[in-house]
Amino acid sequence: MPTDIRTFDLNLLKALDALLDERSVTGAATRLSLTQPAVSGILTRLREHFDDPLFVRAQRGIVPTLRALDLAVPIKQLLAEIEGMLQPQGFDPATATMTLNVAATDYALRVVMVPFLSALRVQAPDIRVAVMPVESERLPIQLERGQVDLALVTPASAAPDLHTRLLFDERYVCLMRGDHPDAGGEQLSLDRFCALDHALVSYSGDPFSGPTDRALTALGRARRVTLSVPSFLVLQDFLRVSDLIAVVPRKLANVTSGLAVLEPPLEIPGFDKIAAWHERTHRDAGQQWVRALLFETCDALV
Repeated sequence: MPTDIRTFDLNLLKALDALLDERSVTGAATRLSLTQPAVSGILTRLREHFDDPLFVRAQRGIVPTLRALDLAVPIKQLLAEIEGMLQPQGFDPATATMTLNVAATDYALRVVMVPFLSALRVQAPDIRVAVMPVESERLPIQLERGQVDLALVTPASAAPDLHTRLLFDERYVCLMRGDHPDAGGEQLSLDRFCALDHALVSYSGDPFSGPTDRALTALGRARRVTLSVPSFLVLQDFLRVSDLIAVVPRKLANVTSGLAVLEPPLEIPGFDKIAAWHERTHRDAGQQWVRALLFETCDALV
């Protein structure tokens, strides 16, 4: 028999959403502040309403059926809309006490988050911000579950079902210590560029190769990378105490003091930096205001 909306308890959908996220009756019970038997009873009612097992036992926890997976996105959207409907209208940043969870690389931390947080502290001093590393494989589920509200990533790291907005496009420059023997000009020759020892930042994959090396290969040339580090911020310290040079994003070089900036002697493809967020926060007034401030901050970057 079809379920009648007049007799359907919408709280069951909240439980189903928790079960889909946690894939565990125990985990869902903890999240909902209910006992495990209570959640088991709710699951029985859900199975009756949808005429489907919804979940089957697995070696670890429970696994959703195809019917449950089909319900996952519509239920999450419906709950978000109901939550938004129940919230008071309007948003006052001066009195807001929300917590914003942002996933960002160390590059985005320095280039984007520093000026953004400076503006945020002035306009919304009681908004708390938690910044965490970007975990590309986990990012979709983190956004879906509300563990991340906003991600500062490249387009390749954003799932197609996310909302995105281009923050800026970035290109590369050469960076070296201010009194480096080659710091006097505006641009290195390609021969000199290839002869010097290089440092690069690698978050994953080949630690000694990147976009610069692919561009050099296309020209039949190569460079010698002698240092690979996982952070742009620590890279600056190595450059200050050595004759190493590095190819870095221009906006990062612009906010780095005490180092010389030169144009690279070849074309190196840049990248786009975007903001990505989930449908669950798309219509939230506070999140909309935060995103608008972020976009305004990025529009002012040089």
